[in-house]
Amino acid sequence: MKLTPSFTKAKTPRSWVLVDLQGQTLGRAASQIAMILRGKNKAIFTPHDDVGDFVVAINARGIKLTGNKLTDKIYHHHSGYIGGIKDYSAGKLLERKPEEVIRRAVKGMLPKTHLAKHQLRKLKIYAGAEHQHQAQTPKTIDINTKKKTKKA
Repeated sequence: MKLTPSFTKAKTPRSWVLVDLQGQTLGRAASQIAMILRGKNKAIFTPHDDVGDFVVAINARGIKLTGNKLTDKIYHHHSGYIGGIKDYSAGKLLERKPEEVIRRAVKGMLPKTHLAKHQLRKLKIYAGAEHQHQAQTPKTIDINTKKKTKKA
């Protein structure tokens, strides 16, 4: 009887994916990126191993938030000292560090284990259109094509 092969980190074929975030909605884009980082789009998905691909996200400055989230969504950061909590609205954080908004959204969609730290390291986010990963020849994907269409 043959057993189903289990792919480990060493045996996994890795590729690089380029995602353009210009005009994309934050939550929808983050869920697609998290799926690629985990490897759920592959047939060899193993929940307890890191089998996902590297993701290069460009144009983070052009991400959209729906509704009143630019003013109502609050991010918190605590320095560890008494009274060291700082609050930022999503609009201010998007102006200052657009990469951090994407990183926090994707991190929230990854599993809450030590595996998420390794998967998040494979995410490279850039505010503009230029990136440093041309040597890896990332293939460009359109995350809008993942939507399910109704059959008439």
